[in-house]
Amino acid sequence: MDPHEQPEQDELTEAQCAELRSDLVSLQAELERHINVGSESAETVDLDAPIGRLTRMDAMQRQQMAAETLRRQSVRLAQVRAAIKRIDTTDLFGLCQRCEEPIGMRRLSARPEAPICMTCQRAQETRR
Repeated sequence: MDPHEQPEQDELTEAQCAELRSDLVSLQAELERHINVGSESAETVDLDAPIGRLTRMDAMQRQQMAAETLRRQSVRLAQVRAAIKRIDTTDLFGLCQRCEEPIGMRRLSARPEAPICMTCQRAQETRR
């Protein structure tokens, strides 16, 4: 096995859970702020506005990109809220929702809302 692909098998300590919960709460506030600001950018383009065709096409493309960004941020916000709930109400935070193995602090430091381990993540991406 490649040493860079060794899965972390350590269960989280209380201090690590507290640190990750703090990170999640900050991330939740940041995502909520971005979603509130981004909602304005994702509003429908007025097709009757007296602007040129290229300007209208550019506005429609920006609106579609903003809508996709908003969708992705909303999905991530739901994952963050679910992770906070797992920390607060169960002892399942830090365990993969697929294989029930520890996710590992290194992965959770990068994506504290991650619901699955890297092994299951790779398998999911391979199936796509």
